[in-house]
Amino acid sequence: MPRILVCYKWVLDEQDIKIVSLGLSLDVSRAKYKISDYDKNAIEEAVRIVEKNGGSVEAISFGTSLKQSFKDVLSRGVDKVYAIDSSIAENADAYVTANVLAAAIRKIGPYDLILCADGSSDVYNQQIGSRLSALLGLPGITSVSQINCEGDRISATRKLGDCTEVVHIKGQAVISVLPEINSVRIPTMKQVLAAAKKPSEEIKIDALGLSDAELLPKVTKVSVKGFVMNRKNIVFKDANQKDNVSKLVASLAKEGLLKERG
Repeated sequence: MPRILVCYKWVLDEQDIKIVSLGLSLDVSRAKYKISDYDKNAIEEAVRIVEKNGGSVEAISFGTSLKQSFKDVLSRGVDKVYAIDSSIAENADAYVTANVLAAAIRKIGPYDLILCADGSSDVYNQQIGSRLSALLGLPGITSVSQINCEGDRISATRKLGDCTEVVHIKGQAVISVLPEINSVRIPTMKQVLAAAKKPSEEIKIDALGLSDAELLPKVTKVSVKGFVMNRKNIVFKDANQKDNVSKLVASLAKEGLLKERG
């Protein structure tokens, strides 16, 4: 029966982020946190694998204010959650995040399967899964849209543009899943209440034995600004809708957005 670990990120809810018109700065003063949307798919897939094959699902995160995430994570079928809560996470890039997670996984593992989302809903760097597989010395599979487990054998379907690739692995692996791999179920009231009784464990970053260099970001964030799309707001309001359509087509063609078929 597999022991599965899911990596998740506790991120700001983008719907609560406001753009301040002057300077396009971001106002996050009223923004709440949530599990990254794509990580919910990774959690859901781990739970479905265990429902079919038995075993256990655990989750791990590196960030700040992680205790707030426990109830939501544990209500989704996770048996135990680990948290590396540190201010270092505020400026961490994928390099630092992967180093921290890999060190923690060595401490609490081993696991038969480690699942990540293809990317997080805040920055979507698409690096953590690949970096973890390299640091842990395990096979890594990215862009996965379907997983089948039979014993110690894993079959993963990868989506590669206009084609798919099926990969077979025997033994441990790190897999990054696409959002389309499943539809995330909403926790029931029973699951939400049961989450309060499930275990959680905080891992101190100082206990991971990482060097200063391993905790020093390779990428430094200079600034984050909002984006505003300036529209032309061209309105076609002739009484004759046929004329409006003709003018719309002509306008799009003039902008180079439509081309006549040869």
